[in-house]
Amino acid sequence: MNKAKISSSGSRILRVMKALRGHTLNGVSNGELATALGESPANINRALNTLIEEGLALKLENGRFAPGIQLLQIAMAHNSEMAHAQARINEINQRVIAGSR
Repeated sequence: MNKAKISSSGSRILRVMKALRGHTLNGVSNGELATALGESPANINRALNTLIEEGLALKLENGRFAPGIQLLQIAMAHNSEMAHAQARINEINQRVIAGSR
């Protein structure tokens, strides 16, 4: 089976975005990202600039990088959807339990 062709720059951007996880408050430096991902600081900078342009990352006042508002909104929307689904499941379970008495 042939492996799908992917964009190496797109893959790098997504790896940088995932590496921002856990750095919302204090951020992470370009150098730390480069070391963690085995990439050059220049490549990390290009990826960060792309993420910043799309609202998925931001540069903090301390010069470090963090997840952007758009990325956090995606996470919150997912969390809200899962909470709604769990509430619906709980409601159905309660009906099943009430009907079995």
